[in-house]
Amino acid sequence: MEIRERRPLDRGVCVITGGGRGIGAATARQAASAGWRVCLSWHADRESAEAVADEISGRAVRAEVCQEDEVRALFEAAGEMGPVTAAVANAGIVAAQARLDEMDGGRMRRTLEVNVLGVMLTAREAIRRMSQRHGGGGGSIVTVSSAASRLGSAGEYVDYAASKGAVDSFTIGLAREVAAEGIRVNAVRPGVVETEIHSLGGEPGRAARLAPSIPLGRAARPDEVAAAIVWLLGDEAAYVTGAILDVAGGR
Repeated sequence: MEIRERRPLDRGVCVITGGGRGIGAATARQAASAGWRVCLSWHADRESAEAVADEISGRAVRAEVCQEDEVRALFEAAGEMGPVTAAVANAGIVAAQARLDEMDGGRMRRTLEVNVLGVMLTAREAIRRMSQRHGGGGGSIVTVSSAASRLGSAGEYVDYAASKGAVDSFTIGLAREVAAEGIRVNAVRPGVVETEIHSLGGEPGRAARLAPSIPLGRAARPDEVAAAIVWLLGDEAAYVTGAILDVAGGR
């Protein structure tokens, strides 16, 4: 009996913003294992991003996601690797914990620019390459929201929560807008995850503090969130669009 060598699945190119650390890095690894060539973006930590890219034979590109020309350049670089068939709008920021009356406008503006405009620009460039309307072969977009969008993050990050609420609304609307063009759009809404974002907010131990309030009794690992993202990207979720998938341990 002839034994044929099993070739690795080639799903095309997946663009992942903020792919050098945390959820983004875990998603890059799992997407590569699932058959995508991965082009990931970074903004501040080049070393981590390039280490992930080297590990998965991908590509790391510096891009500020709220700058149109840089997002466009990211997708052009991805296109050099092959047809873009998937995109994960993951890049996001949080500032130090504060009440609204303690925040200045610069902080609010920056949060909205990165977390909302950045997602919209990423999705726009993906659509311009995937949409059958533009000659593409279709594809899948996953936005990374947060359970904060429905919990509000009172006394900590109401600006961040508001930005993620906008991501939820955008995801639902965009899914309906491009469904007939061969593109699915979904969101993953993580809860408390063991990443560096808590240190950025000024409380490195926040995940441990909140663990007792989570029905499953612990914070999520980045790879657990990444698994949901990669599932939504793939053909296994072919009939899923406009969905918001909570990965929050029941919180």
